Amino acid sequence: MTEYPHLLSPLDLGFTTLKNRVLMGSMHTGLEETKDWNRVAEFYAERARGEVGLMVTGGMAPNREGGVFPGAAGLFTPDDIANHRIVTDRVHDAGGKIAMQILHAGRYAYSPECVSASGVKSPISPFPPRELDEAGIQKQLNDIATAAARAREAGYDGVEVMGSEGYFINQFLVTHTNKRTDDWGGSYENRMRVAIEAVKRARAAAGDDFIIIYRLSMIDLVPDGSTFDEVVQLAQEVEAAGATIINTGIGWHEARVPTIATSVPRAAFAWVTKKLMGKVGIPVITSNRINTPEVAEQVLADGCADMVSMARPMLADAHFVAKARAGRADTIAPCIACNQACLDHTFSGKISSCLVNPRACFETEIVIERASMAKRVAVVGAGPAGLSAALTAAERGHSVTLFDKSDRLGGQLNMARVIPGKEEFHGLVDWFATMVADAGITVQLGVEAGLTDLAGFDEVIIATGVVPRDPGIPGQDGPNVLSYIDVLAGRAQVGARAAIIGAGGIGFDVAEFLTTDHSTTTDLPEWMREWGVTDPEQARGGLAAQGPQPHVPARQVTLLQRKAKALGKGLGKTTGWIHRVALRMKGVEMLGGVNYERIDAEGLHVSFGEARERPTLIAVDTVVLCAGQVPERTLADALEAEGIPCHVIGGADVAAELDAKRAIDQGTRLAAVL
Repeated sequence: MTEYPHLLSPLDLGFTTLKNRVLMGSMHTGLEETKDWNRVAEFYAERARGEVGLMVTGGMAPNREGGVFPGAAGLFTPDDIANHRIVTDRVHDAGGKIAMQILHAGRYAYSPECVSASGVKSPISPFPPRELDEAGIQKQLNDIATAAARAREAGYDGVEVMGSEGYFINQFLVTHTNKRTDDWGGSYENRMRVAIEAVKRARAAAGDDFIIIYRLSMIDLVPDGSTFDEVVQLAQEVEAAGATIINTGIGWHEARVPTIATSVPRAAFAWVTKKLMGKVGIPVITSNRINTPEVAEQVLADGCADMVSMARPMLADAHFVAKARAGRADTIAPCIACNQACLDHTFSGKISSCLVNPRACFETEIVIERASMAKRVAVVGAGPAGLSAALTAAERGHSVTLFDKSDRLGGQLNMARVIPGKEEFHGLVDWFATMVADAGITVQLGVEAGLTDLAGFDEVIIATGVVPRDPGIPGQDGPNVLSYIDVLAGRAQVGARAAIIGAGGIGFDVAEFLTTDHSTTTDLPEWMREWGVTDPEQARGGLAAQGPQPHVPARQVTLLQRKAKALGKGLGKTTGWIHRVALRMKGVEMLGGVNYERIDAEGLHVSFGEARERPTLIAVDTVVLCAGQVPERTLADALEAEGIPCHVIGGADVAAELDAKRAIDQGTRLAAVL
């Protein structure tokens, strides 16, 4: 008897059956644009071997003007079809099924050639779109149909027609972007014609025995979005037009509500999908922040959907489903929804990967194979760099001993996980502990390794992390001055008024920690209230009329930095805005371009600019130092002085913020070649 009877049950679509209820949702990885088709094929085949029921590719453009950026991948030529056949053949050989997403970006296309329902410029693109005339609309619809036919020719099991997230079809659906007065605008019956025609023509082009998923925006989270009655009407019309499955889309890319970041509660929008259940006769998929088999099983058991979509969890662990089926869910590498290596990479034009699993999208580059000769390997430091190195080395057959002066694994991940909104880090630390135990690694906690401890090892890896940088501010040794380490470890009390010196990622985290006494990430109704989300039956687009209603902050906080620019500019590309907005909602004052003159019993004295003008007292009870870090290289330097070779990774190598993404990647890559 499986622990996940709903999740692992087959889904009969009539002409084909899916082996389970897990969809690997679409992610634009950038792999297709590399034109290394073996690499693309291996990425998807690895997930097929991991037993996912159906996967959907990243968005493929139906034509040049619809690409998300110039040169975006699509199926335009016979060569394209042949290349995609390499992918589908590999997936089928691995026992999987795969659908191609047809994504027309509309006004979101990063190109002066972008087109849309009306000439309304997107706030996230510099290019105003060209309003399509009748012939232009017909061309886009025919190109979508042609893409479906080519997908079938390339061996795909189906297509997903992207009708949500604010892309082309979504832009016709709502008056927020559709200002037309012809047969494609005005009434909802006119505005939904593009969606219905896209599905109808795709079905006619691809045939009856072909999966057509329609991705429907069930809650737009933008002004003048769809009502829920319109959502239901569209779903029923899309079913009649020939869709096999309806998939849930949540929020437009320009929405000022977070939808997939780590601070969003798990399965935060499953209730939206549940509202559609029973109103259509085809299977319905729910999506967003479903990242464990337990959560997925509960969503299905509660009748929220017929199937669950999990995208980024399949980056974190390609064998998610197989491990769940085998009763080893504790060994599933967890998606922590950080966006750092996936979406941040996508929107920066880089190949996507995963902070937790750097092999994602690099399967042909980072190859973990049994070592030709087993070695004795010492790893000093049980933070993310040391843990990833130790696990990879053990997987290759090396005998690994892991040292850490702390009494627990995780290093500075243990600080991250106490931040409100970063509760997913608990699961990451727990996973590391499980994997270390499973790998048979010898663990020496509470041991500050020295030269004697490391004698006799064939390889020594130093992952001793970072120490706080000394900002050299007069008065910083006063009783009212604390290090961020003392604050996050709970070793010190912070007063009602606090100043935080340093506005990097740690400074923002500390500000969140100090202003928040109740994490809404574990309280969905409170989270919805905080961000102004409501039932789309109550308000168009699901935006509450009263707007966001944040909690009263636990403290009065001032966040400062030396650089004379907006605070938080260096935060994650796709999540930085969330942190900035969240702190502003909590009344955090943000000051840039400051000089730290001194700290005394009255508080923090600062001035501004190179001329040190406007001397100002920031009257606070506590000053928290978050002024950066420097590598902790004491042991590495001692080894080098003795002529003992060692490898230095993670923060001990480069102390750029607390960069777990770089640390885990570096540790994995090093151990893969030892």
